[in-house]
Amino acid sequence: MDNTALTEQQKVITENIITQRLGKKARDYQQISLYKDVNPLDWESWHWQMKNRITRLEQITQVIKLTPDEEEGIKSAKGRMAMAVTPYWATLIDAEDSNCPLRRQAIPTSHEFKIGPHEMIDPCGEDNDTPASHLVHRYPDRILLLATESCAMYCRHCTRRRLVGHEEKPENNLSNKWEAALDYLRSNKKVRDVLISGGDPLTLEDDVLEELLKSIRSVSNVEFLRLGTRVPVTLPQRITESLINMLKKYAPVWISIHFNHPKEITRRCKIACDMLADAGFPLGSQTVLLQGINDRPYIMRKLMHELLKIRVRPYYIYQCDPVRGTSHFRTPVATGINIIEKLRGHTTGYAVPTYVIDGPGGGGKIPVGPNYILSQAKGKYVLRNYRSKIYTYLE
Repeated sequence: MDNTALTEQQKVITENIITQRLGKKARDYQQISLYKDVNPLDWESWHWQMKNRITRLEQITQVIKLTPDEEEGIKSAKGRMAMAVTPYWATLIDAEDSNCPLRRQAIPTSHEFKIGPHEMIDPCGEDNDTPASHLVHRYPDRILLLATESCAMYCRHCTRRRLVGHEEKPENNLSNKWEAALDYLRSNKKVRDVLISGGDPLTLEDDVLEELLKSIRSVSNVEFLRLGTRVPVTLPQRITESLINMLKKYAPVWISIHFNHPKEITRRCKIACDMLADAGFPLGSQTVLLQGINDRPYIMRKLMHELLKIRVRPYYIYQCDPVRGTSHFRTPVATGINIIEKLRGHTTGYAVPTYVIDGPGGGGKIPVGPNYILSQAKGKYVLRNYRSKIYTYLE
């Protein structure tokens, strides 16, 4: 375990492990048979959490009561995007309710094996914009570097399920794996922004991630460095003092965190985000619009408000990409537009993210929202406000 993180974490073990989530059904992890003998220091070790992820049917049945549909989904997930659930996340799941929003994001169902008519393996067309291994270059001044195929938890709506959640093997010689991408970065002087994603780059060991960050920072034209992660949500134990001290050496580093539901913002998650924010890292959120999980305006409003309270700025709401096996998660586009309609003007602008659709096949992020310009002519705009009152603006 990382001893440098114990001082901060020991302060919260007694208070926060037992009551880990918002809501009335929080569970003490030691009341779950699978974890009854786990001591708090092991529980707070991110290495222990990763090593003991739930990946098999006989494990998950000790945590929740599965439906036949879930059992079928878990059995059929082998050879596809596998199930992997951190013990931490497992304790947040409602053991009796198959519609639990945290449960639906983590547990496979048979719906994943039904392929819709417009669904694709690579809906964002990333493979078509890959001039070097593990790199996507779509926009003129920025690149996406896919640092790993591993995540702490495999979200069932994942748009990169073609890459992640398959048979996990030790990722050796990562520097060699990244070299072609780094060579491409060095040769393209117009690139000023690098987003490191995956998989989840924060599942890498500190020294491995530092090697990558150091290489990127050595490229003089790189001004903006971002990390895309879900670790503060699915594995908050990963946010340690040693990780933060390492990341600070390469600041400014902007961190985009994947949040989907207010129940994900537990006390333990807040501690992880506090540690990052206190260290000076700007935090933003990315949310996927998911049917039956966060497709009600009041749920999304609650999520955005809770994010601001933990110093995470709502950034994007994504329409769920048409990746194969996700039709049961996808909402009509009108649902997302209505959510923005119910946010804009009804709450602070800081709580209103941008709703975007990734243009299928490689179109990139396209903002979508309510129409506030009703008509326009030379020097004249007819506008609608959030209360549907009409105003004319003359230039």
